[in-house]
Amino acid sequence: MESPINQQENKYIEALVPRSLVGNCNQVLSAPVTAEGLCPVRIRVEYGRIVYLEGISHSSPSSLKLLLPRLAEPHAHLDKAFTWSEAPNLRGEYQTALAANLAEKKNRTFESVYFRAEKALLLALKNGLRAVRSHVDSCGQKSCQSWEALLRLKKRWRSLIELQLVALAPLESWGTEHGKLFARDVAKSGGLLGGVLVPPFDRKLSRALLLQILTLAEELGCGIDLHIDESHIEPAAGLKQLIQVLEQFDIHVPITCSHSSSMGLLPPSELRYLAERLAYYRVKVVVLPLTNFWLLGRGKRRTPVERPLAPILQLQQAGVIVGVGGDNVQDPWFPGGNFDPISLMSYAMPLAQLVPWQRIGLSPFTTAASALMDLSWDGTIQIDSPADFVLLEANSWSEALSTPPFRKVMVNGKWLDEKSIPLHKTTDNLT
Repeated sequence: MESPINQQENKYIEALVPRSLVGNCNQVLSAPVTAEGLCPVRIRVEYGRIVYLEGISHSSPSSLKLLLPRLAEPHAHLDKAFTWSEAPNLRGEYQTALAANLAEKKNRTFESVYFRAEKALLLALKNGLRAVRSHVDSCGQKSCQSWEALLRLKKRWRSLIELQLVALAPLESWGTEHGKLFARDVAKSGGLLGGVLVPPFDRKLSRALLLQILTLAEELGCGIDLHIDESHIEPAAGLKQLIQVLEQFDIHVPITCSHSSSMGLLPPSELRYLAERLAYYRVKVVVLPLTNFWLLGRGKRRTPVERPLAPILQLQQAGVIVGVGGDNVQDPWFPGGNFDPISLMSYAMPLAQLVPWQRIGLSPFTTAASALMDLSWDGTIQIDSPADFVLLEANSWSEALSTPPFRKVMVNGKWLDEKSIPLHKTTDNLT
């Protein structure tokens, strides 16, 4: 892809940055910090890196704009994004979402997945994302087309967005010869193995299937990312099976558990113990509040007051790395969403009571999300960090999260010119 970053880089940027994201830098120690944890700084950028950083005493901090590192999306579904109009799930239930998803999947083509996913990546780029982990439906005759389309986009967009791919398939498929061959291709392309474990299920069989995917990933040297316990019944049933397997076998592959929703319904002492075991085995968790609040706990003619959601703060206190993701975007699983991390932060405030002026409230979108995805940059702002920023037309967290603000995106030290991003217009350009 041609570089759409044609503007001259600014040598200096003066802005408000979250103090919790500023790395080791003596020059900011004496800088004032607002009540929302924002610090006025001057940054010098050269050759795509931060070469100088100092705190400043600004007579009017409110005249400065809010600067963030480009953010990371730890859980998306690019292959099915923007399919709501084709396969709406008007009842908003898990099973009807699954049925609509399976019906829509039959009509997917290389071209349809490619164009939808590129639309998603363009939105992600303009909204300030630098990395996206997408799960890809990877079972059935048409699945290879989706996988190939996203591999093509991964290569094409690599200078702008790091795209990580997870092969989402039934757990039992990884034990078949076809599954093992496909797993080798996934690992070779830098991808992860995925699957779904949602109750009710046979516990003994589930442990055997978990061991199977873990052993395969260990053999191939890749990580796994599971959809687990996306449910309002049998709290943490899947996580408990996973912990049993890890306690019995020597497994070292990186493990991410996405959703883990029903864990939040456990009694406090049981929850604390399970969180500590997850931390001990270095299991990371991605919390997905939008889709989970939409789908789970539904009942006829009643508003659910007890909602299944992974217990973010309790997991953090136990030492678990926790990221928050947007999950589905305008597909059968969730009719909203727009690949906007600032909008996601805004929703997370009331749903999960996460506040970005606290380190533990901001980290699921920044440093923890970077660690979960094993990105080369942790998202902190310090000398020699990449000059990859989102500059928001806002001077406080309250203003930024009230209405998603206009923003400028800096990639590799230069401001993004989105109008010059070349997108494919016809299938002829894909050959």
